[in-house]
Amino acid sequence: MVRINLLPHREQRRQSRQRRFVSLAIGLAMLGLAVVGLGHVIIAARIDNQTSRNDLLKAEIAKLDEQIKEIDRLRDQTQALLARKQIVETLQSNRAEAVHLLDQLVRQLPDGMYLKSIRQVGPRITLVGYAQSSARVSTLMRNIESSPWLTAPELVEIKSVALDRQKVNEFTLALQLKRAAPPAEGAKAPGGKAAPAPAKDGKA
Repeated sequence: MVRINLLPHREQRRQSRQRRFVSLAIGLAMLGLAVVGLGHVIIAARIDNQTSRNDLLKAEIAKLDEQIKEIDRLRDQTQALLARKQIVETLQSNRAEAVHLLDQLVRQLPDGMYLKSIRQVGPRITLVGYAQSSARVSTLMRNIESSPWLTAPELVEIKSVALDRQKVNEFTLALQLKRAAPPAEGAKAPGGKAAPAPAKDGKA
């Protein structure tokens, strides 16, 4: 007996393919949504992690900025203290230099001379005074050259003037004040005054 299928099999196959296509499309769409959702979650997690790291870095940078400010403040305080120390040392040095200067002028000044003024600008000293003769000025210059605290005498001017109805030589003498510590004193200067010890070459 021959069986004849009267059902619309072609239509059924077409509908079946359409259902499979729709199911596949829905599955792919769901898979795509799942992948997108998973990617969004991963990216959001990474963003949160990077944000946390950025916040940590900002906090550490803020701490470092505070430490740098503290270091700068301490450096400024150190510089101020060093400047004050330098000022104090300079004042102490200048005070000692003034004592040595006056002591050496008394020791090295020959008889028959006296000073009118003493002016100091840094290590440079300018003396203005009177001498009975120009030879005494030369003696003073030699004494200064042998002094442990004074050096480089230079005669700026010498002239004859009348003082108390007597003719004397008014002189202006420039010299330098040594900064180095002097050797021990012990010899005698011209005129019977005590003088410093001999220089390194053995000459007075």
